[in-house]
Amino acid sequence: MTNGRRKGANLEREISNMIMDALGIEDVKRDIEQYRAGLHGDIIGVDGWCIECKRYANGVTYKADWWEQVLLAAEACGDQPVLIWKYDRQPINCLVKMSSICSDYAGLDYVAQVDFNTWLMLVRESWA
Repeated sequence: MTNGRRKGANLEREISNMIMDALGIEDVKRDIEQYRAGLHGDIIGVDGWCIECKRYANGVTYKADWWEQVLLAAEACGDQPVLIWKYDRQPINCLVKMSSICSDYAGLDYVAQVDFNTWLMLVRESWA
């Protein structure tokens, strides 16, 4: 495994553990199928959500192709997309559709950048 892939896999494991701890659910884990077949998220086990994770050394915000990747995967599996990314010495960030926050935005292409704890709140709300 290259160093970049190792960093990505480590973030996926870290995020999986954080989700299990915060939401009290089990069996959140990396989706190994992501490497064998397209249109898969990186993490499985969070009902209703398609999760894509990115880990890089330097940067400020997400890249458009990352968002496109999770949109395609989410559409294929019928879940809400979330892009989770982290740069070195930066907090974890999440990108979601505005419709995940407010149904008034359904069908529109607006997005919102939120912190990880806010995304966890959105997950809880989507399950209520």
